[in-house]
Amino acid sequence: MLGLAHTIAPDATVRAFALHSPDVPARTARTMSLPILSLLETRVLGVLVEKERTVPDSYPMTLNALVAGCNQKTSRDPILAATDADVQATVDALKGLSLVMETSGGRVMRYAHNTERVLGLPTQSVALLAVLMLRGPQTAGELRINCDRLHRFADISAVEGFLHELAARPAGALVVELARVPGTRETRWAQLLAGPPTQETAAYAPRADETADVLPASEIAALKHNLAAMQGEIDALKSTVARLCAELGVAPSGPPPS
Repeated sequence: MLGLAHTIAPDATVRAFALHSPDVPARTARTMSLPILSLLETRVLGVLVEKERTVPDSYPMTLNALVAGCNQKTSRDPILAATDADVQATVDALKGLSLVMETSGGRVMRYAHNTERVLGLPTQSVALLAVLMLRGPQTAGELRINCDRLHRFADISAVEGFLHELAARPAGALVVELARVPGTRETRWAQLLAGPPTQETAAYAPRADETADVLPASEIAALKHNLAAMQGEIDALKSTVARLCAELGVAPSGPPPS
């Protein structure tokens, strides 16, 4: 579990980055300098994007809800232990970059992200960035599964298409494809809003038991996900056929005799 010392970058490096001002259309964007974000700043952004899609009734978020989302024990890597003061300071910093907006509805302040407009990105790309900010480097297959509640990609190639667009972005790459490490079949992707991945992160190799399958674990998980979806469709079709047979007064036909 990481505390404040691991969430704030003491000397934020500044890089040239095309920012879309929230006050002007995307096609008239102006170029500004965006500092490399700290771990907690990317966590706050990721939580806001995630909760907007998964719990829209509670969005924009209160500070308490945002702290809980940042310190969540599931679907987070690394696990943090940020305080209310940590998150409030981070929100204030992101407001200065127009990445977070404040609303005053109700008795408490609420916060929303402005990522699509500021970075000039489609919702699919923002979903991928959010999951990378929340969970760390992942393969395209893992991203497809972990993004399912934020955006449902048709297949892994669709994920890879958006990742390559983010990596080749003229205004500055937002993701990078890490070199394949020995013993793995797939490459992983990392977000660059928090700067280049550390050598330790880039060189991470899964344990032997994680690569023992003939297929990569992410591909197996994707196949299971597709199989479950197909089973649901089959069950729905069976139900429809049974209802139609009942309305017509005929018995459902069984399998043809052998």
